[in-house]
Amino acid sequence: MTDLSHFDKDGASRMVDVGDKAVTARLAVAESLVSMLPHTQKLILDRQISKGDVLEIARIAGIMAAKKTADLIPLCHPLSITSVSLDFDAPDEKTIRIRATVKIDGKTGVEMEALTAVSIAALTIYDMCKAADRGMTLGPTRLVEKSGGKSGHFIRETY
Repeated sequence: MTDLSHFDKDGASRMVDVGDKAVTARLAVAESLVSMLPHTQKLILDRQISKGDVLEIARIAGIMAAKKTADLIPLCHPLSITSVSLDFDAPDEKTIRIRATVKIDGKTGVEMEALTAVSIAALTIYDMCKAADRGMTLGPTRLVEKSGGKSGHFIRETY
């Protein structure tokens, strides 16, 4: 069990002690996809969903989610995030890609905050558009990049 940092030598759950870690600039980028009917994507991009501007509401939801990650994921540390941004694009006629970038100067990384941000943004898109398209699919959701800390720089290989 000692290879998993959230368990002690006896297998009991714990919050990792980051007290002795150095403060470093840390960054995490995550993305999630929302697949939908082409008509639904057009409604979103043309801002024609009756509930409002879907992508702006999803952006605010993602930012709020990043700030609340420690309240949602039991063993995450509460963090003083320095920056959260969410961007959206349409790589084809039936997909919205959400990308979150989270930054901190701290003792622990912000991967979970970036992943939480894109997950909640994707769920917000679904919620706002479900009347138009209940068949939307969320995911994959994945870490794209992280830097800072002793584990170094990670960039996801395309696969």
